[in-house]
Amino acid sequence: MTTEVRVPTLGESVTEATVATWFKKPGDSVAVDEMLCELETDKVTVEVPSPASGKLADIVAAEGETVGVDALLATIAEAGEAGAETVEERPSQKAKDTKEAKDEPAKSAGGGSTDVMVPTLGESVTEATVSTWFKAVGDTVAQDEMLCELETDKVSVEVPSPAAGVLAEITAAEGTTVSASAKLGVISGSGASSAPKVQEEGANGEAYAAPAPGASNRGDVENAPAAKKAMAEAGISADKVTGSGRDGRIMKEDVQKAIASASAAPAASSAPTAPRAPVPADDAAREERVKMTRLRQTIARRLKDAQNTAAILTTYNEVDMTEVMALRNEYKDLFEKKHGVRLGFMSFFTKACCHALREVPEVNAEIDGTDIVYKNFVHMGIAAGTPQGLVVPVIRDADSMSFAEIEKAINEKGKRARDGKLSMAEMQGGTFTISNGGVYGSLMSSPILNPPQSGILGMHKIQDRPMAINGKVEIRPMMYLALSYDHRIVDGKGAVTFLVRVKEALEDPRRLLMDL
Repeated sequence: MTTEVRVPTLGESVTEATVATWFKKPGDSVAVDEMLCELETDKVTVEVPSPASGKLADIVAAEGETVGVDALLATIAEAGEAGAETVEERPSQKAKDTKEAKDEPAKSAGGGSTDVMVPTLGESVTEATVSTWFKAVGDTVAQDEMLCELETDKVSVEVPSPAAGVLAEITAAEGTTVSASAKLGVISGSGASSAPKVQEEGANGEAYAAPAPGASNRGDVENAPAAKKAMAEAGISADKVTGSGRDGRIMKEDVQKAIASASAAPAASSAPTAPRAPVPADDAAREERVKMTRLRQTIARRLKDAQNTAAILTTYNEVDMTEVMALRNEYKDLFEKKHGVRLGFMSFFTKACCHALREVPEVNAEIDGTDIVYKNFVHMGIAAGTPQGLVVPVIRDADSMSFAEIEKAINEKGKRARDGKLSMAEMQGGTFTISNGGVYGSLMSSPILNPPQSGILGMHKIQDRPMAINGKVEIRPMMYLALSYDHRIVDGKGAVTFLVRVKEALEDPRRLLMDL
């Protein structure tokens, strides 16, 4: 007995969809309501659950196909009756099936072999891309030693070794997109790889050469494959990098630190330059095409969605930072001695925003359909630039935290963001965001909303400017502030009031203590 899987109702005025992803392949067991595939329309993404339990007999509509409402997608057979053929299988699925067939002997050959599987990726994340392998086939690994790094559309996920032994096989090469339950490699516990694979197959079936040991600047110590790749991309030699790994082994993080140090170093004094080489006639020969990371794709999509959905408007003001700077200079040493963390400007701005949000709650709200959802708490997002792209870790219940607690949270979240160790949970649920472009030298900008939030405050560079104070011209440290807000929910009066309250709190920090 078979059950048909058909395209569900797609919504008003939507008549067709595109099959985006199949999460199951023919022959897989499925449970009732287990997600089979995902459809994309011009408005929403639709998940298709299994209407019955059994086995996926065949796939009728492959990935990329356009289907109408009620079109047949696949058939479900009772357990034991799944057909061996499919009407049409995806090329990538065929490659995967071929790969898995090859993997079976390796899985059962050595009694001490252990599969390396994709770890839990988080709620609503169904696939990831293998970004970097830190080990090559034949390398000895310790239990919990990092083997590779996966990249999802939200965070990077490190994959530790489930056992000690030798990396006998890599089944998912760099650049391969894998599902949440896919196998990445095999660890042999025999102490040596019985038949190390020199080549693996990529997602498209092409041969993939496992990373070969490279030359090291420390004798016979082999640098991490990811580090060698990063050094090649950055154009720096190994002798310019200090290794922090075992026996001086250079790791990926060491290369990132070396690149950051080089960019922060003062520019060398000008000197006569050599004549430039003739420009090639073919511009294409001088171009480099690099695939966008999943994180960068998500950033691009979310920011464009914000522009398309929200009525974004920006209002500006300026704040005299004299009092905040004086207070910080007076107490920073005592603050650090007592709390073990430096007193920065971000805690003042976070406190000032929390204070202003209580008076103008619509800036801390969001639109859900035809409802306005007011938040009686502040989960403050702090935008942070990382080598992988912009991320916004969230400090939960910032409105109930002290200056020291805020500074500690910002410091800890910032470090995790730079190291690529933020979890998805740490970047979800924010109600308002602060973005500090001033650390990069920005004097004025219009920040874009972080949906579904309705407000974001842009901080900028502190710059001495002549100001009229009590009829006299004085030089004051001034900062421009910018509040971008969703005009669908926040009126101009509310936006201006919010920014004025932030300005007042910063120009007279005692107001924060008095709750004024």
